[in-house]
Parts: sequence; structure tokens; C-alpha cells
Amino acid sequence: MTHFRSKRLPRPGHGRVVAAVFALVGALCLGSLGEAGAATPAPATSGSADRWSDRPHGFASLAGGTTGGAGGKVVTVTDQASLAAYAAAPEPYVIRVQGTITAQPFGASITVASDKTIVGVGTSGELVQGEFHLAPGTHNVIIRNLTIRDSAVEGNWDCKDTDFDGIQMDTVHHVWVDHNRFSNICDGQLDVRKDSEYVTVSYNRFENNNKTFGLGWTTNVRTQITIDHNWFANTKQRNPSVDNAAYAHLYNNYLTAQADPGDPVWTYGNWSRGRTKMVIENSYYQDVQHPYQADTTAELVQRGSILKRTTGRHDTWGSAFDPREFYAYRLDPAAAVPALVKKFSGPQQRIGTTLRVPGDLPTVQAAVDAVPAGNTVPVTIAVAPGTYREKVFIPASKPNIVLQGTGQDRSDTVIVFDTPAAYGGSTGSATVRIAANDVTARNLTFSNDFDEAAVELSGEQALAMKTTGDRIVFEDTAFLGNQDTLMTDSPKLDVISRVYVRDSYIEGDVDFVYGRATTVVERSVIRALSRGSDSNNGYITAASTWTGNPYGFLITDSRIVSDAPAGTFHLGRPWHPGGEPNAVAQVLIRDTWLPAAIKSSPWTDMSGFSWKDARFSEYGNRGPGAAVTADRPQMSEAEARDHTVADYLAGTDGWAPYAARH
Repeated sequence: MTHFRSKRLPRPGHGRVVAAVFALVGALCLGSLGEAGAATPAPATSGSADRWSDRPHGFASLAGGTTGGAGGKVVTVTDQASLAAYAAAPEPYVIRVQGTITAQPFGASITVASDKTIVGVGTSGELVQGEFHLAPGTHNVIIRNLTIRDSAVEGNWDCKDTDFDGIQMDTVHHVWVDHNRFSNICDGQLDVRKDSEYVTVSYNRFENNNKTFGLGWTTNVRTQITIDHNWFANTKQRNPSVDNAAYAHLYNNYLTAQADPGDPVWTYGNWSRGRTKMVIENSYYQDVQHPYQADTTAELVQRGSILKRTTGRHDTWGSAFDPREFYAYRLDPAAAVPALVKKFSGPQQRIGTTLRVPGDLPTVQAAVDAVPAGNTVPVTIAVAPGTYREKVFIPASKPNIVLQGTGQDRSDTVIVFDTPAAYGGSTGSATVRIAANDVTARNLTFSNDFDEAAVELSGEQALAMKTTGDRIVFEDTAFLGNQDTLMTDSPKLDVISRVYVRDSYIEGDVDFVYGRATTVVERSVIRALSRGSDSNNGYITAASTWTGNPYGFLITDSRIVSDAPAGTFHLGRPWHPGGEPNAVAQVLIRDTWLPAAIKSSPWTDMSGFSWKDARFSEYGNRGPGAAVTADRPQMSEAEARDHTVADYLAGTDGWAPYAARH
């Protein structure tokens, strides 16, 4: 990590403060794994689990914690072969499952090795008619935000002749199963077996099943498990059944619609079996037969739960254990459990859609690379405060990306490089290029810190940002450079791309807002930098709008500032790339404060093309640089009604990115 340099020496009053160190955001709980053994008590003041936390809580957080694939490569899978290959790999992986994967043959098992996070992208990730299997010795696994469904054979309710579980684990340790939906599985939806330890099962939906969730299959008493905020609906038995667990802590679970009067024994809720010590707290049982029961050899403590229309056994005996001697946790009121669990259990749109830099990935480009081609689910790349000296390219094949700085200010998070056009052409100079549609950037600074004062080159253009995609939004962003700072373009002349810049900052000297995209700059500050001239310090805009497009650049409700002498800066000039006659600039600057640096005749010719043939106009501007003269075309009030932010951005699809703020 390196500080970027001041672009011109000196530049009075122009300071750039950037963070010198990364604030590491441990999205997937970085840390080292300890050996499985006796649970180590945690202080009661340690943080309790957040409903959206990427850090496991309960027993999975003890004895070194459960980090899954944190620190490993992040990949996105859409097919069985890729899922199976990455899940079984010996190295750590964060595996994002996007879309439905139907396992073949029916009931096929996906082996999950140690140090893996498998997470569904939004609500799209599904494994159908397949099983995740954790073999003995596997450890440090997170399975989140997936739907696992439909491995039941029609008419085979008991599943005596099959073993198609949703997730099965044998003699493993440190596993977190969170925010999944299990439905119609044959046989167990979740089986935690044979001395598995340090397991947390939270915010899952178990539904439409016979043998739902079992623990045990061992004579030893070793398992430690936390089970909280799960919804068991239309599930007949094992909700869960816990056999020979050292510690089983069940709290804030919701069990409903499980009564089966035709089966007075094997329809039940929670069962403490063998020598299990079970604690149940603030759960909610509705229409449940035998809501909680215990063998005479087991212990079961229940407190604070609500029972509604329940029948059969309600066993409690023994002292079990005190969960708070092991970890802190938040206990929701039992009366709130149905609403909370219905809302927050199962796959959630916001889980699996954020990649953190650093943390999940080391660089911004690595995070972009981890987004799958043809992406249809918005993915947020959350960039921690720091200075990232790298070039970033978002290709057209990767739409629906949000670049989000996580600092308190946009200056806290800077993406910067120093390539001039002389070393790679105008496009090649760009620090960041966005070719994809539907990309948003917030709370970030984009910079090209090529020092044109220090090097004599014929190609001094140095872009901080170039866009060619459609529906691009920049909110609370800064663009730092000199010549050609911000280029908003389109794939070709007669293709219209739209860019919306809001509440942002743009600086430069020559043609530093330019291109052919329909571009709105609203509620922003534009700084025209002095080049030290007493007559011509530069040009703010250089539009190349296609003649068939009535909307080019709109700068509105903004403020242009400058340290240049009075009367030395142009509002713009018409750019005809390669002499293209059908690139006819359209620029409207309206309701904007103009500094004294603006020339009295602010529009000028370019490369033999007259500014008078372009579509330049002003409306309602103010400040010492505003005036109405023959050389300053003014838009009429009637025309201005058809040149609003909405008019520029609507297109044929009614795009309105400003709607949430107006």
C-alpha cells in the first residue's frame, strides 16, 4: 500500500488526505483453528450473534472458531462438477453457489473437505436431489444461505432403503450451518453424527419431512451443539433428536404444525436421549405433539418457552448446564419468535452477495474476477479504507456490481494508478474501466496521479475513470486527475449509454468531463484546475454526442469552482473523434454556480469544428462567471422543461436512479 503523489507542484489549497493503512474487515472471521477438545468457557461479555453476522456464534465459535474458507480463493459455481471439485479440494475456498444445481445421479453426494465456505448467492443457490457429506476428520466448514431440496423418493416416506440426507457429517468439528432451507429430503435433512463437535445450526428452515434433524449415532458423549432461531414446519420427527450429546443448547426455535394423532410415539419435537444434557430457552411450540421429552438417563432444562395447542410429553429433569459459562448470546422473547424466525430464517437476499476487500479477496480486481460472467444478482464489492494502487476493469460480461467504499468519507478509500496515454492510449491509461451495465460506485475516490509536470510526454491524457456501460451510477465519489479525468462513453457512436453522477467531486484541467454517453452530473462540485496561464487554463467538457441522441451532458444543481485567474477557463468544446461528423456535442449547464474563472465567451472550437454547430446552452446559472451574451446560448424555459434529470436518464426503460433521493 502506497500513498499517491500530488499531481502538480505546487497546487495551492489542494490537499489529498488518504488512509495509510487498511482497516481490515474480517467478513468471514479470520483466525486460526484450535484442536477439538473440551469446550473452553468464554467470558459472558463476548459479543452475541447478529442476525446477519458472517461470524459464527455458539459452540462453533469456541476452541479456535470456525472460519470456513476465509483467506482462500473466492469462486462462483453454477454446475455440479465445479461445486464438487472446489468443495473437495484440499485448499481453502469460499464457494458461491449461484442458481439451481441438480445433482446427478439422483441422491448424489457432494464431498466437502476442510476449510470451506459454501454460500448461496442471494436466494438463488440451490442443491436439488443431492447431499453435502462431511467425512470423518473434516473441520472448519460453513454452509450458508442455500436451499437443499427434493431428494425424497415419491411414496417412500420412511426412506428405509435410502440414505439421501441434505447434509450429513461424521466425526467432524467446527461446522456452522446457517440460513439454509431444507425441504422434502430422504432421509435426514441434517444429520450430525458420530462424535461431531463444535457445531452451530442457526436460522434454518426445516420443512416437509419425516426424519428431520438427528444427532448422535454414538455411545460417546462428546458433541457440543447450539441450535437457535430455526423453523421446523410440517416435519414429523427429530426436530431435533439429540442422542448422547455433551451439551445441546436450543433457543428461540419455532416448531409448528407437527401433530400427528395417528402416530402417538414417533411424531415429536425435541428429544433429549441417552446421556444428553439439553437446555431449551424461549422457543415457541404450536400444534406440536410431545414438544420436548427426555430419557430417564438424560437431562433437560426448559425455561421461558411458549406452548400453544401442544399435547403429550413435556419432560424436564436434571440441571443440564449453563450455556453462558461457554459463550454469550442474545435471547429473544419467546412471543417474538414466530415473527422473527419467519422473517430471518432460510436464504436471505443480502447473504452471499458481498465480497470484502481485503478479507475475502486481496485486491479490487480479484473481487471483480470472482463475480461470475452473466451475473444477474447484484454483488457488492465492499472495499475497506486504504489506498489501492491497481488498475481495475469490469468487463461487459459482469453486470450488476456495486463498488462500495466502507470508510467514513470517500477520501478514505482510493483506487489509484499513474498511467498516461503515451504508455497505453487513452483507454489504456484509465485507472478504472467499466464496460458492464448496471454498475454503481459509492463512497470512493478514483485517481490517476500521473505527474504531467515531472515528465515531458506527447500523450499526457491520464484517465481516472472510463465507462462504456449503460445505467452507471456514481454516488459520493471523487475523480482526481488533470487531462481527461472522467470519460463517459458508449460501445459505439449510435449506442446510447447513460451515466448518473450524484453528490460527487470531479477535478481536472483539459477536457476532463468528456465522451458520448448521456451523462448527468447533479449536486456535485467540479474543480477546474489552473495550469498557470493568464489566458487559457483549459476546458471542462468535451462532449461527442451522437447526432441522433438529443441528450448529451447535463450539469445541474452543482457548483463549479476554480483557482484559475478570472476569464481563463472554457465550459467546453465539441469533440469529433477521428473527425466524425455525426458526433455533435450536446451540453446543458443549468442551475449551477459558475466561478469568475469562466470566460465571457465560454464555448470554443475544436479541431476545425465550430462550437456554434454544437448543441451548447445554459439555463438559470449564477455566480460571478454567469452571464447572458450573444456568445452564451441560453435555453428557453419551455425547452428547459424537457431537459431535466429524468429526461436525460429515462431512455426506453424508464431508468430513474435518482428516485430514491428526490
